[in-house]
Order: sequence, then C-alpha cells, then structure tokens
Amino acid sequence: MTFRDFPRFDETTAPAPAREALAKSKRAFGAIPTPLARYASSPLLLQTALSGLESFDHSSLAPLEREVLAMTMGRRNGCKFCLDLHRRLLSAQHAPASLIEQLESGEPLSDSRLEALRGFVVALLETNGDVSPSVWARFREAGYTHQHALDVVAGVGVYTMTTLANRLTETSE
Repeated sequence: MTFRDFPRFDETTAPAPAREALAKSKRAFGAIPTPLARYASSPLLLQTALSGLESFDHSSLAPLEREVLAMTMGRRNGCKFCLDLHRRLLSAQHAPASLIEQLESGEPLSDSRLEALRGFVVALLETNGDVSPSVWARFREAGYTHQHALDVVAGVGVYTMTTLANRLTETSE
C-alpha cells in the first residue's frame, strides 16, 4: 500500500474529463498504463502529459535520442517506472546493452554523439538552461542544431512533469 494512496482510475471510474483519454490509451496499449490511471485524478495533468509525450515523439530528435533523454531524466529524478519502461523501449530498438547500462548508471556514453546529447541534458538541468560554451560547442559539434536544443528543452519539460508525477503518485509497477 502506498502512503499517498492515489486512486487508479479506468475509463469508467475516472473523472468525466479524463475518461476519453483513458479509453483511447486502453485502445492503443490494450490496457491503461498505471501512470495514466493515476494521472486521471487531474484531467489537466493527464491531458498535458499525453499531449506533451505525443508532441515530443514528433520532435527533431531520433527515437534513440529521445530514449537517451528519457533515461537521463528518469535516472536524475529517481523514477524506477521510467527506467524500467525506457529500458524495454531501448531493448525493442535493439540498443546495445552497454548503452542501456551506461544510461542507468549515469556513466558517460561510449557513443560520442549520444554522449553530447546526454551531457547537454544534464548541463541544461544543472545550469537552469545556461549551458557553458564547452557544453554548447560539444553539442553543436556532434551535429545538433538550434531546433534540437529547443526540442531537448521540450523533452526535459515533459519528462520532468511525468517523472515527478510518477514519483508523487508512487507509480512503481
């Protein structure tokens, strides 16, 4: 039992404004993911999270790069659910096991382009967006653009919201 005891809603028990989003998620995934079932206590958070995640999926970052960002955020914010989910998603993309291990441990990545991205995410968070010239240069030299940088900010925003909500709602399944 969790001490905050957030309810786990479905498409029939959720507050009315959250029901369609949960029903759509159930159709898409075959079941309602636990975080979404708990987010439904706030239809605002549920819709914002779903919209943000969908938008980030259409960012300028490649699928592997988006997973690097998600794992970096999950690790930083201590979201076990996120780490488990994104480990599975990386495995489904046939990412090397060494990459997954490095992301989970917070070690520098062997792939220099992905490490420039991971380092940019970490620096962005540590400096509240005021990354140093060396971090910026490494990011740009790795081939990332201004659009990539701003899309990273969007991803950090979405994954800050979802990782914190997962921690608050004690989502660990």
